[in-house]
Amino acid sequence: MDSSVCTSWLEIDLSAIQNNIQLLKQMTRKKIMAVVKANAYGHGMPDVVRAAHEAGVEWFGVARIEEALQVLDNAPGARVLVMGYTPPQMVAEAVRRHITLAVYDFDTAAMYSAKASEAGGKASIHIKFDTGMGRLGYNQPDTVDFARRVIELPNLEFGGVFTHFARADEPGQDTTPKQIERFNQVLHNLNQNGIHPPLVHACNTSATLNFPQAYFDMVRTGISIYGISPSKQTILPQGFKPALTFKSRLTSVKTLPAGHGVSYGHYYFTPTEQCIGVVGAGYADGFRRRLHSYALVHGKRVPVVGIVAMDQSMVVLDEVPEAKIGDEVVLIGSQGNEHIGAEDLAADWGTISYEVVCGLSARLPRIYHQ
Repeated sequence: MDSSVCTSWLEIDLSAIQNNIQLLKQMTRKKIMAVVKANAYGHGMPDVVRAAHEAGVEWFGVARIEEALQVLDNAPGARVLVMGYTPPQMVAEAVRRHITLAVYDFDTAAMYSAKASEAGGKASIHIKFDTGMGRLGYNQPDTVDFARRVIELPNLEFGGVFTHFARADEPGQDTTPKQIERFNQVLHNLNQNGIHPPLVHACNTSATLNFPQAYFDMVRTGISIYGISPSKQTILPQGFKPALTFKSRLTSVKTLPAGHGVSYGHYYFTPTEQCIGVVGAGYADGFRRRLHSYALVHGKRVPVVGIVAMDQSMVVLDEVPEAKIGDEVVLIGSQGNEHIGAEDLAADWGTISYEVVCGLSARLPRIYHQ
């Protein structure tokens, strides 16, 4: 698609994603699971999956089986783990497409076994242990007994074990070292009892950056492959490149007198005569209904004023007298020497960078380049 026909759009640099994957491979020397759930964190799953597959990614991680099917439609033969719950009615499809399912409850595992038997095949599974996240995962003391009971179920193929860290982006906290210790104890107990998981994995992006002792056989990297830092406490090293740019256009440029209200609710009044521009992107595009954001126009950072509407936002253009209708506006990304990252918007909005990019609307065209 040609961006000249768009009011608002995303540009995705696939070469940046491939660069970031190569950096992760060099850093860890382990298998990489590219986490592409939530439409590849808003970047668009099909093209991202193809680019990651070309970059040599061994596994893909998703939250739902619907996403796993989309991965395989774009990377036939790839290994895919559904990290969340899979309805038993979808097990036959998982068997047919060789999709790996997470297991953390015996009754659910038994249903998977029965459905796999009906399908005439075996369901590949990874057992998940809860070591402190308090979410999905088996969390009782009898880990060996649980694992053995699951593995002995017919028509299930035991492929690995995993866990997930709650505070890996806060390296100063002792939570993650404690979780690593618990997980190592689980692995020790399994091995002592003759259960040897073929694949062990625990690290998300933050743990990959902060806790190399937990690399095990594979790391599950999500936000880092898109070139976005997980948190203020955990910043990506040099060399990682953001893949996404969020662009829009000025759709109006006009001068308002002093004391004029701007946008719904008149939360902003012009302190003096001001040049106000309208940007053709709003909260329906994922540009949140918040005060105190910024945009880039002609390489200058300009404040967003007033309440962001569904389809439009307002900016002060006093410092950009050359601005005119149709000019390109950058909401996430670089223009000239200025840059606004997803991390910056997250700070302005009081949230995390993950939510910023995952919230980018499907109505925004994704334009890809290498």
